[in-house]
Amino acid sequence: MSLVVFESTKQIHCADCRQGPLRRLVREAGVPRCLDCAELGHLVYLPRGDTALTRRAHEASSLSAVVVRFHRRRRRYERMGILVEDAALARAERACLADAEARARRRERDRLRRAAEDIRFTAAFAAEILSLFPGCPADRARAIAAHASVRGSGRVGRSAAGRALDPPAVYAAVRAAVRHLDTEYDSLLMGGVPRFAARARLAPRIDAILDGWRAASDEDDAPADASGASGASARAS
Repeated sequence: MSLVVFESTKQIHCADCRQGPLRRLVREAGVPRCLDCAELGHLVYLPRGDTALTRRAHEASSLSAVVVRFHRRRRRYERMGILVEDAALARAERACLADAEARARRRERDRLRRAAEDIRFTAAFAAEILSLFPGCPADRARAIAAHASVRGSGRVGRSAAGRALDPPAVYAAVRAAVRHLDTEYDSLLMGGVPRFAARARLAPRIDAILDGWRAASDEDDAPADASGASGASARAS
């Protein structure tokens, strides 16, 4: 069972040395005594708040006490902190500092790992855009991929389908980028046009841009015409 020390706002004096008014005191057989008379004066106070520090200091201290204060509105005693040996608190602080440094190093490693993952994922997303839309400018594909794949953004690139590079998700990201950057969609919304009405009005223009980006692969794969073939033969000869 833990020793209990009371915080008091009343004008209470020690029954032995008459020192007071006491901020902290113990009650022995209903008699108030100061910490020195109760042989607890050498302990140091650690306020509540840091659970790990409190636990370690309590474990390292051969003598400790719980500090409580009566809450008038709630009508109960509430824990305010603990009293522990100074050396125990110092050891606990060193241990927690080492943990904090380790956690900071781990957070930095995690940050670097996530940054590298994001770079790889954005590059893969851009490559998938160019696979679906060969006519899309490379810098535009990279910009779309970077915007769609921002970690924590909730955008399509961070959805499960987006992370799997599913074509419908990639298509949705490209279409959204064209809608916002190549049309007056945002202006229509600001002008009070309902979202679905604005999308319907601009759909033909967006489809035309996307069809143009897709058509590049068909043009690259088309066979040379007769004149081109004969010209090639003539150049070869």
